[in-house]
Amino acid sequence: MIMPFAIDTQDTAAIEAAQTRVAICDRSHWGRIKVSDGDHLRFLHNQSTNDFQTLQPGQGCDTVFVTSTARTIDLATGYVMEDAVLLLVSPNRREYLLQWLDRYIFFADKVQLTDVTDETATFSLIGPASNTIIEKLGGSAIIGQSYGNHQVFDGIDIAVGSGLASPGYTLILPASIKETLWNQIVELGAIPMSDRAWEVLRITQGRPVPEQELTDDYNPLEVGLWQTISFNKGCYIGQETIARLNTYKGVKQYLWGLKLSAAVEPGTAITVGDEKVGKLTSCIETVDGYRGLGYIRTKAGGVGLQVKVGEVAGEIVEVPFVSHEYPE
Repeated sequence: MIMPFAIDTQDTAAIEAAQTRVAICDRSHWGRIKVSDGDHLRFLHNQSTNDFQTLQPGQGCDTVFVTSTARTIDLATGYVMEDAVLLLVSPNRREYLLQWLDRYIFFADKVQLTDVTDETATFSLIGPASNTIIEKLGGSAIIGQSYGNHQVFDGIDIAVGSGLASPGYTLILPASIKETLWNQIVELGAIPMSDRAWEVLRITQGRPVPEQELTDDYNPLEVGLWQTISFNKGCYIGQETIARLNTYKGVKQYLWGLKLSAAVEPGTAITVGDEKVGKLTSCIETVDGYRGLGYIRTKAGGVGLQVKVGEVAGEIVEVPFVSHEYPE
C-alpha cells in the first residue's frame, strides 16, 4: 500500500545520515528464531537456498525460504553460533516460518526451534561512519570482516551488514539493555531512523519484502537474489526449479526500481505502449519524488526503459540490493 504521509524533516535527516554518516534503525519487531540441537545446520541447509554446512561459528549469510516449486516465502539472515543458528526474519513471516519449519522436523531429527523475538532486540547501523560507532562499542575486531560475520562484545552480537545495500552493522542484544544501548549509540552520533525512512531506503535500494516482492508469484532468481543461492550444495526444497532456471537461463522477469511521476497503488500493471510488461509491487514518496519497485519482463528491457504504471509515467532504474546477471 502507498504510504499516506509525506516524508518529514526527521526522515530526510536520517536518510541523509545513512548515505553520508550513520543512522540507527530499531528492527526489534523483526522475528528472531533460534535453530538448535545436533542437526540444526543440516536442517537449515535442506530448508533454504544457501549453503549452511560450510559455515563456521561466527559466520553468517542471507538465505531464501522457498516453496517446493521455488516460490519465495522470505529473505532471512542466518548467524551461525557454536551450537545454533539465529535467523533474522521479516516481521510478517515470524509465525509462518516457525510453523513451516516445524512441519519439516521429522521424528529422528535433532532440531529445536525457539522464538527468541521477545527476549531480544535488533538495531541496524547504516552508513559509511558506522565503523566509528562500532569502535566505540568495543567491536573493532569485526570491522573489515566479510558480510554476515559476527562476534559478541559485552553481550551484544555485532554482525557485518546493515540489512540494506548500504554499509553498516546489525546488532542483536538482550531486550533488557535495549533502551540503554539505543541512547548510547545516539549520543555517539547516530541519527535515529523511523520505519518509514527505512522503507524509503528499502524501496530505493531494492530490498524485497514478503507480500510485496516476495510472493507465490516469484522465485529468487526473478527477484535477483543470486547471492543467497548455492548452486553446488545439492538437494533442498525448490532446488530443481532453481537449478533448471539457472542452467537454461530461463528467468523471464526481473525486479527493478522505478522512478514515477506520481503515486501509484501497488499491484498496478506496468505497460509499454499497449503491452503489459510487468507489475508494480511497492511505491513510496521520497525527497526526490516517487519511487517504486516492480517486476518487468526480461524481453521488455532494463535501465532507462520508459513505461506507464497505470496512467503514471515511469522509468526503470537500477537498484543495488539485487542483481540481474547470471553467475559465471
